[in-house]
Amino acid sequence: MAAVSTRVRAAAAIALVAAVVPVWVQNAPPRRIVSLVPAISEMLFAMDGGTLLAGVSNYDHYPPEVDRLPHVGGLLDPNVERILALKPDLAVVYETQTDLTRQLERARVPVFPYVHRGLPDITQTMRALGERVGLKAAADAAAADIERRLATVRARVAGRPRPRALLVFGRERGSLRNVDASGGYGFLHDVLEIAGGSNVLGDLQRQSVVMSTEMILTRAPDVIIELHYGASLAPARLADERRVWNTLPSLPAVKTGRVHLLVGNEFVVPGPRIVTAAERFARVLHPDAWKTR
Repeated sequence: MAAVSTRVRAAAAIALVAAVVPVWVQNAPPRRIVSLVPAISEMLFAMDGGTLLAGVSNYDHYPPEVDRLPHVGGLLDPNVERILALKPDLAVVYETQTDLTRQLERARVPVFPYVHRGLPDITQTMRALGERVGLKAAADAAAADIERRLATVRARVAGRPRPRALLVFGRERGSLRNVDASGGYGFLHDVLEIAGGSNVLGDLQRQSVVMSTEMILTRAPDVIIELHYGASLAPARLADERRVWNTLPSLPAVKTGRVHLLVGNEFVVPGPRIVTAAERFARVLHPDAWKTR
């Protein structure tokens, strides 16, 4: 009788565990990942995990291999049906995509929520992602390489005077209206500091600041770095857009010809290519540091 009772209790315990543990195991290394975050997609390729990607966002453009993958929308327009049709065993979504997260969890798709604030988050996220997808050693090595190369940039400009720099994210084409610039918070502000610049808006703890002409004149930057992404500005228009700043001839950056328009997606994706962004900033802030000796 006691033996029967023991078997009954064991069976009940097994049934309870089966009821609590879902049929999918959240911590199992995934084999089919859908990424709604371009930075995560680039991180996976950097840790030799690109073959795990089953789908990417509409805004993934690097490396070229992502062009051959199904695209499933973006931050504001995720295509849930297409995501589920790809049968992912892990979906990487922005932390703010709460409705998408609920839908995926109802479909029993594990979720890796992505949140990014400052420069250190890049390598921290890479390490966490690598551990989650079973590529810890490769992720740790890739993250360490990024940190080493950023340290090299910092060392190369160390000891030099730090020019006061204005980092512009955007403005109205052909004018200086609605100038959107980096405040003293965020990964691009951090990169500017590593590259040897002093952010003229560093005292404002915001990622972006909309500046009036009066504010630009008051802050008086020695260098202006204006960023353009992807194909947002044809090469033929670069010179024209640079000349727009000549309407403020009293600015130190304009007087000395230190207005630089840089084009590249590495400035908008907080991933492994952030080293390239740091090097490009450093080259315009401290060109002498790259002269051949």
